[in-house]
Amino acid sequence: MESFKDIVSLNVFGRSRILAIAGAQCVSCGRSATEFRDKVSHKEYSISGLCQKCQDRFFDDPMEDPV
Repeated sequence: MESFKDIVSLNVFGRSRILAIAGAQCVSCGRSATEFRDKVSHKEYSISGLCQKCQDRFFDDPMEDPV
């Protein structure tokens, strides 16, 4: 499963998820990924390699924003 996630991240972001996490970087934007809102967000980082800012963008719920 880990190799599958790495292949997907290479295809989608052009970066290795495994190397990004090892370097405490975001697989999407390449910035530092050391501060997270809560334990759930930190757990998500271990799965996806996305920093808090990229998680917020990726998981944004358009129904929450007033029109």
